[in-house]
Amino acid sequence: MTLALYAHPFSSYSQKALVALYANHTAFEYRSLEEAAHRHDLEVLWPIKRFPVLVDGERTVVEATTIIEYLQVRRPGPLQLLPEDPMAAVGVRMLDRFFDNYVARPQQKIVFDALRPSHERDAYGVVEARRLLDTAYAWLERHLADGRRWAAGDAPSLADCGAVPFLFYADWTHRIPDGFRRVHGYRARLLAWPLFARAVDEARPFRGYFPLGAPDRD
Repeated sequence: MTLALYAHPFSSYSQKALVALYANHTAFEYRSLEEAAHRHDLEVLWPIKRFPVLVDGERTVVEATTIIEYLQVRRPGPLQLLPEDPMAAVGVRMLDRFFDNYVARPQQKIVFDALRPSHERDAYGVVEARRLLDTAYAWLERHLADGRRWAAGDAPSLADCGAVPFLFYADWTHRIPDGFRRVHGYRARLLAWPLFARAVDEARPFRGYFPLGAPDRD
């Protein structure tokens, strides 16, 4: 049975799941949430209405990280995104949580705040989010000091699936300082990764949705 993914091309978390699907040439039906019927179906499947959501027969899987782990178990392919070695897998999961919690979350805080009416904005929260991004960039610069190409070793993993869309949008939202050459290099390598380049191209028509103004790059 073919998988179905409820997602939006411009969503960073949707792109995270898409990278894993594209990596292993996994057949799936892309149910874009640009369509009202798919938005309605998503609400029935998952009343919280966050996406992506994967449907495999009678099973519904929510959250991008869980979707990627589910795909490795149920639809494995040539690219293993979570190592078999338990301790190596712990390291990958740790980095996955780093990119989710300390890059994606503050980045989205800034973007969502910009979408609010001016009288409902949280100036202090935005300052804190920018401070957290600066701290995360600095930590990542140190983490990449050994010259590693990928976040967790010599091959792409679950951690890179999240790193690529999150750093992509984070640099639009709160510029990575010029002095963080390793982070810039890592982001550039990820953007050149054909799997993510495909997701970027699919999302280009929706750049007008970015409330801070999508830069004329990437």
